[in-house]
Amino acid sequence: MAVWDDLVGQDRVIEQLAAAAQDADALVTAAGTDAPAAPEAAGASRMTHAWLFTGPPGSGRATAARAFAAALQCVSPDRATGGAPGCGFCDGCHTSLVGTHADVEIVRTDLLSIGVKETRDLVRRAQLSPAGGRWQVIVLEDADRLTEGAGNVLLKAVEEPAPRTVWLLCAPSLEDVLPTIRSRCRSLTLRTPPTAAVADILVRRDGIEPELAVRSARATQGHIGRARRLATDERARARRAAVLKMPLRVADMGGCLKAAQELIDAAAEDAKQVAEEVDTKETEELRAALGAAAGTGGRLPRGTAGAMKELQDRQKRRATRTQRDSLDLALTDLTGFYRDVLAIQLGSRVELANDDARDALERVARGSGPEATLRRIEAITACRQALDRNVAPLLAVEAMAVALRAG
Repeated sequence: MAVWDDLVGQDRVIEQLAAAAQDADALVTAAGTDAPAAPEAAGASRMTHAWLFTGPPGSGRATAARAFAAALQCVSPDRATGGAPGCGFCDGCHTSLVGTHADVEIVRTDLLSIGVKETRDLVRRAQLSPAGGRWQVIVLEDADRLTEGAGNVLLKAVEEPAPRTVWLLCAPSLEDVLPTIRSRCRSLTLRTPPTAAVADILVRRDGIEPELAVRSARATQGHIGRARRLATDERARARRAAVLKMPLRVADMGGCLKAAQELIDAAAEDAKQVAEEVDTKETEELRAALGAAAGTGGRLPRGTAGAMKELQDRQKRRATRTQRDSLDLALTDLTGFYRDVLAIQLGSRVELANDDARDALERVARGSGPEATLRRIEAITACRQALDRNVAPLLAVEAMAVALRAG
């Protein structure tokens, strides 16, 4: 299969990236043989040194960037006979997609931001010549999490790139990246994939039952990653079902406060489950690297306590990020619920995301008008904004719950 096969519902983007990869291949081939570059590569080349992938959550920004990185590193012999780069089978494609290619650096963060130190390390990496003789590719999946200082550090590298370095930045929107950086990148905007396309890839690639695949794709409104998790994780389906019951539980002040606390507790439990899977492994690996005695109670060598403290601090920051992400996911599901309520109230024929909760949707729709539903959606949006400003999560969710009751 070609490297583009996992990029769902993005035909226009695939066409542009495939054309750029072909020009990039012509440039590298010409440089290696001292032959003149193809006219389209030498003149108005469709290849450039910096790209910015934007689009709503779940549109496949990181998938597009990884696929493009693989196409740039493709070494398929078919290229010599006119085949397009990005075969998906050669060593260059395979190692790029799985993250083990020596010239492809994939950067993602499970923390709240990317700082200056990490960005400087990336810039130093970008100045190196590619080990395999093709391109040095830096995929920054969370460019929107760069601090202002980190963005300024990155700007210099994007302004004056090394000859064989390509930056692939991913962010939800153009506004999430510094204007000085985005003005130096070629921008590609991805769209939310159609529900049918998401369901199809869940069936083909993940072996999900068609009915469950369609239901998961519809519930997540085209978000590929969330749809896969919903289709494969029973706990995720249970958490979503609990969230969708919240609109029926805010009839009085006590119900508002209890529902808010349970939402926070569920997010914390989700973060704890992730931590248990990752933190223990990281801790044991670091202890072994530092030469600690076997077992969790083994004493660390003198002078290594600082390294363990740094790891623990990073794990705490990651837990905070995970809890916020889990809470934001719940708020997204809640927004989808009220969006369906509004569709019913207005008599719209749009596909309901939460058709499996139709009884609750119709009950809420009968009990209020479209104006109240819009105010409730605004309350959820205000809660998400408050969380972004570091308001205490419980206070933000309690205020939202009270606003949902008031309508």
